[in-house]
Amino acid sequence: MKQSYTPNEKLLAKYAELIVRFGLQRPDGSPLPKGSLVHFKVPEVAKPLYYHLQIAILQAGHHPLGEYLPSSDKNYQFEKSFYTTAKKHQREYIPETLLSTHITEIDATILVVAETDTYELESISGKHVMDRNAAFKPIKDLKFKKMDAGKLSWTIAVYGTDHMAKEAGMTPKAFWNQIVKACYLDTDNPVKAWRQIDRTSKRVAQKLTDLQIKQLHWEGPDMDITVGIGKDRCWQTGGGNNIPSYEVFTSPDMHQADGWIRFNQPHFRYGKQIEGIELWFKDGKVTRSKATKNHDLLQSMLKTAGGDRLGEVSLTDKRTSRITKPTGDIMYDENMGGRFGNTHMAIGSSFHDCYTGNGKRFTDAKWEQLGFNDSVVHSDFVSTTDRTVTATLHDGSKKVIYQDGQFTI
Repeated sequence: MKQSYTPNEKLLAKYAELIVRFGLQRPDGSPLPKGSLVHFKVPEVAKPLYYHLQIAILQAGHHPLGEYLPSSDKNYQFEKSFYTTAKKHQREYIPETLLSTHITEIDATILVVAETDTYELESISGKHVMDRNAAFKPIKDLKFKKMDAGKLSWTIAVYGTDHMAKEAGMTPKAFWNQIVKACYLDTDNPVKAWRQIDRTSKRVAQKLTDLQIKQLHWEGPDMDITVGIGKDRCWQTGGGNNIPSYEVFTSPDMHQADGWIRFNQPHFRYGKQIEGIELWFKDGKVTRSKATKNHDLLQSMLKTAGGDRLGEVSLTDKRTSRITKPTGDIMYDENMGGRFGNTHMAIGSSFHDCYTGNGKRFTDAKWEQLGFNDSVVHSDFVSTTDRTVTATLHDGSKKVIYQDGQFTI
């Protein structure tokens, strides 16, 4: 599928090297061991990056396992045709043994996002999409278990397309310039640049962890919400999991959220754009929701088990982020800087690596007791409006940790 603009080969090679050598690092920052099996999933439209990823994987001493997917266009809409043709039992079927073996075998996975029709599923019932996602939960659980054990590295990266650029109100070249700037591909050594960013973000995360925060209060024109952080929590950074990622985040206690928040950035999911999202929480649960567009999809997400409780809270410092414009891609939008940085909150699943103790032998019931959300949903909602975030510490004292778009610790 030919695009009107494709970056030069040198830049794509640099991008692929960043994805493989920084994106696939282990949680402790060590490199992926040589000889690892790397699964990389790339849409047809991103064929040039597929080529360079295979080379980068081999040059790093790993074994490539490519998955090349057809990209939808006006004549062939692959995802939509599945949902319009499949019966209920087909939507909810998964080859569990095959997929489980796949997760067991691979050591790392790369997902390239390259949208050619973000509205492909616009006419499809949100419930049907949620039902299919629910069917894949056993595989998701297996994958997360391997990630939590530090045995599966993963990363996600964006390949700019004509469609994505149009949706963002940019030319394809301007959209790619956003990728280049955000990923530091305009530097001589992007891997080195990102390792420095990661060190800076990790220092902030460690300071937040050391504060021993009991709860956080977000206050601003679009929000007045208090979220309990939970016992034995640590703060994490994106590391190489998302490229780019400037955020510092944790998984709060899903039972403790009270108040209201409006998200001024649209949320693209399942072929639809949800706009004007507002959520009201009481005792951790969403008791009321509002959206100016596609509220029905938002409601379907909220009605999914665990979809009405938080799984993540995050802040991005405007001094770190090089992303200043919304692109419509959640990975970029949740890392936006600009005048006030951003906060994003995710409904749905939590991250077990935000627990400071040893949870290897924990049952699902134990994780739930600790306030970790186990849901097939994980949807990030973004606000870039002004806010002050105040922490109440376990010793009862209060401290402003974020103001005017930046951390104050």
